[in-house]
Amino acid sequence: MSHVVVLGAGLGGSIMAYELKEKLRPGDKLTVITKDPKYHFVPSNPWVAVNWRKPADIEIDLAPVLAKKGIDFKPSAATKLDPEHNTIELADGTSVSYDYLVIATGPELAFDEIPGLGPDGHTQSICHVSHAQKAAVAFEEFCKNPGPIVMGAVQGASCFGPAYEFMFIVETELRRRRIRDKVPMTFVTAEPYIGHLGLDGVGDTKGLLESEMRQHHIKWMTSSRVKKVEAGKLTVEQVGDDGTVKGEMELPFGFSMMLPAFRGIAPLRGIHGLSNPRGFTLVDKHQRNPKYKNIFAVGVCVAIPPTGPTPVPCGVPKTGFMIESMVTATAENIGLLLRGEEPRHQASWNAVCLADFGDSGVAFVAQPQIPPRNVNWSSSGKWVHGAKVAFERYFLHKMRRGTSETFYEKLTLDVLGINKLKEIVTDPT
Repeated sequence: MSHVVVLGAGLGGSIMAYELKEKLRPGDKLTVITKDPKYHFVPSNPWVAVNWRKPADIEIDLAPVLAKKGIDFKPSAATKLDPEHNTIELADGTSVSYDYLVIATGPELAFDEIPGLGPDGHTQSICHVSHAQKAAVAFEEFCKNPGPIVMGAVQGASCFGPAYEFMFIVETELRRRRIRDKVPMTFVTAEPYIGHLGLDGVGDTKGLLESEMRQHHIKWMTSSRVKKVEAGKLTVEQVGDDGTVKGEMELPFGFSMMLPAFRGIAPLRGIHGLSNPRGFTLVDKHQRNPKYKNIFAVGVCVAIPPTGPTPVPCGVPKTGFMIESMVTATAENIGLLLRGEEPRHQASWNAVCLADFGDSGVAFVAQPQIPPRNVNWSSSGKWVHGAKVAFERYFLHKMRRGTSETFYEKLTLDVLGINKLKEIVTDPT
């Protein structure tokens, strides 16, 4: 019998465990290793950061859920991966051996690449629930003495959607508090144009997002490289299409949230044949590492090349739909290997996103994610906010039950029909 290990228990790792459990043979063992004993629904972090949610609203204690599924659980951080000997060393001093490994760690947040960036510096973050909690405290203090706000995503970032979301959510909250008129807002991004999203745009995301920003009196700076952050001041270089620096600006702020660049976690970096120079895991079309055939990877930790060159580096996002399709393909392929067959399932690397703006939002579908595409659709409206709330409720319910149903697969079919997506608002199940 075989031992299958899932390293990480975020969006990808948790549903990976659920789907894998259904593909194992009697007698096979499944273990989940993660540094955080609780799962947090990351898409809700922007709401936590303005006190629309509390961390307890979006967290799940993993141990009892996994135990009900017959899945072993080790809440300890990995410190070293030895793919030559199929072992993982953990922070608690133990080690775990495996026959098959699925890497689903998510990213390491590279705040250190820019002086003063991040929650230990002078800007806030919504990448982790603990960051969002800290941002909520800072936001409450800011509202007592409002001033300029600077939001956005720095060079090398690959997850631009949450930056747009949080900017508009904050703008909505400021209007509700009747202090919006005291707060100039600027969006600073590495993208070559608004709505690029690391995907070279989807449908009319450029027009939709620029229009929303004009209507909400938000200024923007594109092709921008953050040089450093000091208390109350962001220093930004503006880069021309030829890659040369056209000028430098200092942007004052009373509150700032800048998404960082991502990289692979330290135990995975520098392993020849497993990871690229940024530490992201290399995979083939079956989600399997080309060198270490018993290692698979899903989610944000997977290495994906950018859509094309940009004046300032922009990564490619891994949306929920893409991650779920990676999970399903990986579970099927490991199930085949356990039965002496070769992998044949491939993920559908498509993008489906609901970007909430607090009282409205933008939705888009890109199939495939990298252009040219068969489907290139975007839309906006108040229904997107309702759909995002319904999705949160649905997904947390699914996680608590320990089910592996792929919601995004359903959602995509609805989006392609366009009309049915709005029904999710009233019936998330």
